[in-house]
Formats: sequence, C-alpha cells, structure tokens
Amino acid sequence: MKNPVVHWVTIVTDLLLINLAFGLAYVVRYVWQWFRPVAFSEPYGDYLGQQLILTILLALTFRYTDVWRRRRGESWLDEAARAATASAAGITLMMAVTFFLQPTPFSRLLIFWALLFIVLFIGAARLVRHLLMNALYRRGIGADRVIVVGSGETGLSLIRTLLARPDLGFSVIGYLDDGVGQNNVGLGRIPRLGSYHDLGRYLNGATPVDTVFIALPGEMHRQLLHLLQLCQQRKVRAQVVPDLLQLSLNRVEFTNMAGVPMLGVRDMATFGHISKLGLFLKRALDLTVIILLGPLALLVMAAVALAIKLDSPGPVFYASPRVGRNGRLFMMHKFRSMVVGAEQQKEALLALNEADGPLFKIRDDPRLTRVGRFIRRLSLDELPQLYNVLLGQMSLVGPRPPLPEEVEAYKPWHRQRLAVVGGLTGLWQVSGRSDLTFDELCLLDIYYIENWTLGLDVRILLQTVPHLLSARGAY
Repeated sequence: MKNPVVHWVTIVTDLLLINLAFGLAYVVRYVWQWFRPVAFSEPYGDYLGQQLILTILLALTFRYTDVWRRRRGESWLDEAARAATASAAGITLMMAVTFFLQPTPFSRLLIFWALLFIVLFIGAARLVRHLLMNALYRRGIGADRVIVVGSGETGLSLIRTLLARPDLGFSVIGYLDDGVGQNNVGLGRIPRLGSYHDLGRYLNGATPVDTVFIALPGEMHRQLLHLLQLCQQRKVRAQVVPDLLQLSLNRVEFTNMAGVPMLGVRDMATFGHISKLGLFLKRALDLTVIILLGPLALLVMAAVALAIKLDSPGPVFYASPRVGRNGRLFMMHKFRSMVVGAEQQKEALLALNEADGPLFKIRDDPRLTRVGRFIRRLSLDELPQLYNVLLGQMSLVGPRPPLPEEVEAYKPWHRQRLAVVGGLTGLWQVSGRSDLTFDELCLLDIYYIENWTLGLDVRILLQTVPHLLSARGAY
C-alpha cells in the first residue's frame, strides 16, 4: 500500500525526527545530563559528521527493511516495532563504523540516548499518522474505490471485513454477481452493480475504480482469468480472494509444519463460537467494568428514574422479550422512553418507519416523552441492561438482541448474528448506529463473531464513549 504523498511525508518526517533525536541526545548527554547541568561539554559542531552518518545509515536501513512501506491493517504498534528494530540495526552499524573511523570526540552514551529518542519520536509519529489516516478513511477520504466480484460466502466475508475495518483504506462502490443468489438486490447501501460481464463497463466508467476484489467460486476458473485480464488491460489493481473448498475464509486454518504450508478446516463444532477461555475472559471483562463503573452508573440511573417519574405518568422501567444466543428468549430491561401504550400505536406508525429490513425506527418518534428523547440521544435508556449483563443474559459487547418478530423476518444468513450472547454495544454501534442499514448491521455483527478477541471488545468499549457523546445515529 503506497500513497505517494503519505510515503514521502513519512520519509521526510522520519529524517527530521532522527536529527531532532540526535540533537536532544546531545543536550541530555552534555548539557543537562540526568537533568543536571554538565560542567564540561563537547561542541555540538564536532558531532555533525556523526549525525550525518547516522542519518544516512538509518535511511538505508529503513529503506531496505521496508520500514517506509505501509501494510494495510497493520497496527501502529507493529509499525513502531518495525521502526524500532530497524533503528537498533542502524545504531549497531553506526557503532561498527565508528570503531573503524575512530572519530574524535565520540560518546557511546550519546548514541544510546539517540536510539531511545528515535524510537520514541518515530513511534509517536506512527501513532499520529495512524489516527489521522483512520479518521480520513472513515470519511472516505483517500480510500481506494473498490468493486467486489462475487457475493457468495467468500464475497460476503470480504465485504463485511471491508465494512468493519475502514482503517484498511477501502471504500466499496458495489459488487457484481450472477444475479441468482439471495443478495442480488444489494447489501444495505452497497448496491449490486450488475453481473460479472459488466465489470469492463464500470472500469471504463466516469467513476474511477482503484481495486477489484474477485471472490468467485473455484469452478469459475475461466471467468476468473478473463476478469484478471480485463483489470490488467485497464491498469486496475486486481486481487483474488481464494474460495477454499467453498468455505467461509474463517473456517480455513493456515498452519506451518517444518516449513511446509498447510491448509486445514477448523472444527465445525466451534466455528462461529468463542472458546471456553474466551468466554471466561469476556465474562471477566464484563464484571470488572461493572464493578469499576457500577457506583457512577447507579447515580446516573437514580437521576434518570427520577426524571422519568416526574416527566410522565407510567412505570420507570420497560421490559421486552428479546432473542439471545442460539434463539433463547429473555426479558431485556430499559428505562421507559415512550408514553404508556406505545406498542399499541406502532401499527399506525408503520408508514413512518425509516429503517429497512425487519427493524422499526423513526428519527422523530411521536411516542417519545421529553425525557425519553434526551435519554435516547445519549443511550441512557440502555443502562438497566447492566442487570441483564450481571445475569449473563447479555454482555457489554456483542450483537444487539433482536425482538422475536424481527428474527422471524430474518434471511438464513442473518441468523448467524445469534451465535453469541447479545451486547449493550457492538461493532455496528460504533460504526454508525441507526444510520446503518440492516444488512450492514448484520455484516458487522458476523464479522465481530468470526474475529472476536478480548482486545476487540476493549476497543469497542473505548470507542463507544465518544460515539455516545456525539449522539450520531442515535434515535
């Protein structure tokens, strides 16, 4: 992945930071060693030659160890680690050069400080770049425009990954398929552009296409070669997603046996489910967060309950049946945000529904009370569900538990989101909340299930806070 502007800005920034680190290392070594003035110091000008040599050596090391080559999906910590390793290698070369040149003066302590500051500065620069690029990609700025060819299991797995990971730098324009599957009318806001044969028309169209992902079944070998040739002729980057045994990519296990790459199939009994250790860690995270934030949550809940009681007649709490893991029913608790008898008014308001699929959402729902409208905007009406979390019926993070009537309207692939315990927040909540279509919601939930880690739960929890404060997509 190489954006010329970002690439050259990174190189120039790194070289400037290397020289800044060397200058700061001189200050620490000769001016304020251990934050105390030094009685004797070598002139800085005597070290300019060594500074130039170090800059050249690190530039060569960074160049030939691919430090300046960005990898899609790589975390800033991994980028910083690669830069730190290359910096250490460059410093080692510097020590070897000075051993033969015997420059005067020379200080090993200065070189040590230089290495420390280089690692810190470049690590911080990678973090800033990572945050900036992610913010731009989420707004579609600088992202590669992508067409996905194929909407089978492999194509769906790819699309939900691209939706869930905007940091990868891809913006999906639409997809092409044979038009006979269940997804031939579009996936949420991702439109079906046509059949496989229409790829050439879109590559020649007014809207530029940067990358084509080809996710066709294995038996369509001839069509695959034709599409690759078409992309090559139009000078459009093409990538093939292998359809291994027509399985979901997450069911394929890559292993290494004494240097021999092996492909296997994961145990179907555990596919789509979190391991016992994972469930234990997930539960431990839920209880830890509740214990830490419980007193504050109780104070907020007491204030919300009082406001609801003073604002409108009726109960403070509202409970509704929800479908949990593997179709189990449970009663989910919320603060009442609507007038009493709101369910009976739903039939008359169906024409105002702004959501697609089985969902029912109205941005300016007339059934909301004054307090209800406020607590909905900040999702404070969801706080009583901490009780459901304590009971183990829900988790802090997971797919949103649906109503039974919603599940009845699910397509078969939608039901995959019921494979784990539902959550208070989830990947779709931090990716747009009610602004997402139902298909997009399901794609993100399935991605979460297939790629669950404890770190992903922590990241979603941290991202939930600013999303709640912004109230974007909440109604």
